[in-house]
This record gives sequence, C-alpha cells and structure tokens, in this order.
Amino acid sequence: MESLRADTAETDLVSRSVPIAVPSFRAVLRGADAPRTVWSAPGEATVVGSGTAATLTADGADRFTSIREAAESIFASGNVHAGTEAARPRLFGGFAFHAGGASGSPWEDFPGARFVLPRVQVTWTDDDAWLTVNAIDPDGDAVAVEDRLDAERERVESLPTDEPTVGPPGVSTRRRTTALRDWRTGVDAAVSRIRSGELQKVVLAQALDVDLAGELSLPDVLSRLGRTYPECYRFLVEPEPAASRPQPSFFGATPERLVSLRGRTVETDALAGTTGRGETPAEDEWLAQELARDEKNAHEHELVAETIEAQLSPFAGTVSAGPRRIKRLATVQHLWTPITATLDRDEHVLSLVEALHPTPAVGGLPPEKALETIRETEPFDRGWYAAPVGWIDAAGYGTFAVALRSAVARGDAATLFAGVGIVADSDPDREWDEVQLKYRPILDELERDEG
Repeated sequence: MESLRADTAETDLVSRSVPIAVPSFRAVLRGADAPRTVWSAPGEATVVGSGTAATLTADGADRFTSIREAAESIFASGNVHAGTEAARPRLFGGFAFHAGGASGSPWEDFPGARFVLPRVQVTWTDDDAWLTVNAIDPDGDAVAVEDRLDAERERVESLPTDEPTVGPPGVSTRRRTTALRDWRTGVDAAVSRIRSGELQKVVLAQALDVDLAGELSLPDVLSRLGRTYPECYRFLVEPEPAASRPQPSFFGATPERLVSLRGRTVETDALAGTTGRGETPAEDEWLAQELARDEKNAHEHELVAETIEAQLSPFAGTVSAGPRRIKRLATVQHLWTPITATLDRDEHVLSLVEALHPTPAVGGLPPEKALETIRETEPFDRGWYAAPVGWIDAAGYGTFAVALRSAVARGDAATLFAGVGIVADSDPDREWDEVQLKYRPILDELERDEG
C-alpha cells in the first residue's frame, strides 16, 4: 500500500475490471478486508471497497487542496482498462468538520482528511456488477494485476449468499455528552447572540455514547438502511486498523448532498427545516403543511438556500433553485430546495467542496462566528460528523454528501451524532426533541426490538 500526500511524485496506476455474476451486497462487504469502503447514492452505482492500493491523507486548513493535488498525482499516469465508466478507479473518503482536524474519542484514528483507492472494488449498476482491482507502483505490474483480478473474481463469485442476517445488537447503556440543562444554556446563549446581531444562525449538535449488548454487523446495518432510506447517501469509512484499539467504522445514511459535479454541471441541495412523520397519511400531510408554513423553519431554510447560491456564484455563470418542496424520509420530513449551476470553467469537485463546506445547514452564519460558537458550546469534537464524505475520479468529477445521521462504531460501543439549526425564535426544548428524532435512523439499527 502506498501512502501519499500532496508533495508525492507522479505514480503509475494500473486498474483492471471485469463483469461478474451479481453478488449480494452483504456477502461482499462481509468478505471485504479492512479498511472497508461503502458508497451508495441515489442515481449512482453502489460500491464496496476492500483494502487499499493507496491512501491519501492531509491535515489543516489546506486539506482540500492537499487531497486534490495528491489525487491528481494518483490519476496523472494510468494503465486503466474498464468495461464501464462505473467500474473505473475512484478515490473514496472525507474530511474533518473543523480545519484543526479530529481529536479525542472516537476520532483518534481519523486524520483531517483521508481518501483511499481500494485494492479491490465491487460496483453494482442498475443492470449488472463489476469487479475492479487497482494497484500503484511498485505493485503496478499489469500481468500481476490481471492475475489478481482472476483470483478475486473466483473468490467474490464463490462468497456465501445464504448466511443468516444479523439483527440489531441491542443497547445496554447510554451516556449523553450534553445534559438537558447545559443544552438549554447553550441554546439560550446562541439565541442571545443571534438577537444581538452577532449571528444569524448556528447549528448545535449533540453526541450520544452507547454500549452495545451484542455483535454489530455493519453489512446487515447498511443493507437495512438502504431499504429504509433508499433516497439517502449511505457511506462507510474506516481508517487503518490500530493494533491497540478496535477498528473504528464511521457510517451513516444521510439525506443531504453537498455537491455533485459532472462536466460543468453542479447539483446540490438546501436541506433545512424538520418535522416528524405522522401515524396516518392524513397526519403526515398535516405535519408537512405545518412545516411548510412554519416561519422559523422557513427562515432557517432560506438562509441555507441563499448562502449556497452565493457560494456557487463565483464559479458559475448560472445558478438556479427549484421550487421548495418536502423531502419525506422514514422518520422525519425536511424542507428541501434542489439547486443547480453551470460552471464558467472546468473545476475540480474538491474546489466546490471547499467553497461549500460548511453550509449553513450544518455550520451557521456568519461562518466564522458560527464555528466559534460551535467550538465554545459543544462539549465534544465533531470529528468527521457533518463534514464532506464522497468520491473523486480521474476527471476531477465526484459526489459528496454531508455526513449526517451517522455514528462511529468501535468494538462493543458506538457514538451517534445529531444537530439542529438555531435561529432567533428557537426554543431549547423543541430543539432538544428534534435532536432525539434525528438519532432514530441509526439508533433504530442498534436497539433490539424486544416486541
């Protein structure tokens, strides 16, 4: 495995792909070597990565530029044979939320940015499945890669598909990092800053530590999340295993796309404003209409949409927002505005990621004051929570989502994250309840149904 940074000299990439008998997602992920990678997005291929052919890392405020330069070095010289675009080699990974990186539990093994070129990659399109094997010099001999491709094809196509599913492990104990009293104090202080004009909005988050009662099977968890939240972006990111600690796994099913770039076409979303789902279709529709009419949620949403359009303006000749609508998920409903842009010139997707992160949907306005408030108020490190996760290809195209509805699992414990937007008329207790609602997608996959 090659470990690369921005000053790495150009390397030779060798990649070979072949169509394979369609294996099950669970079986492939179960048979993958650590560190494992998962990416699945609406309208895109689903990918499971096994091991690493190369790793890119960076820290600090210039982490976006560092990763872009290292990625360009990876793709600068390549011997790539792929039968379909979806199976071509890609880099998968993400970034820490704060420029200072990630620190403290559970983020000890996560740098400020980390991307991997999987050693073995299985890709599912709408119609078929492909196997890709990647290598970087000095392992980049084409004959050796083709031999490995044959061996991996035999291995993947023989993976058992009839193994029993593993249910949620159960939660034995919970520990909140933020007590309700401290939450009320923090929200009230943020509201005071907003009413004084120091802030327009800030997003405050909570973390929930849980001890697990049984085995956590991420292949089963991610499979169930795909069925329950098919319109969300599923991801799994794992750092290199550390001998002294259990393997950490950062995973989630987030509803929020940060940016997608193909050619000069940019797609992104404004997603802010939340309510629950109803017990009946009539109640569900009533809640949706109340959300659409609610002034607090509408104001919060407009701040996000207008800021995203402004952030894209320096890059784009045209930026257009679609009509605001309701995005319904299994446990919540959101106000949602799709936004598209046409770039004036060719750009790398990471240039747009850097310009857009953090959006007001996860940070606030003005950005620096909001980040200062977050650091002063939250008694934990966000790590990679609410930060960009996604993929990059050789053309500089890619898709990134905002890592919400997420958790870090390690051994018999996990830490969940959720946050809410605070504006001038926010009520601490209502915002507390919204955070608990946003824990549900992941918590439902951890808590055993005792019924």
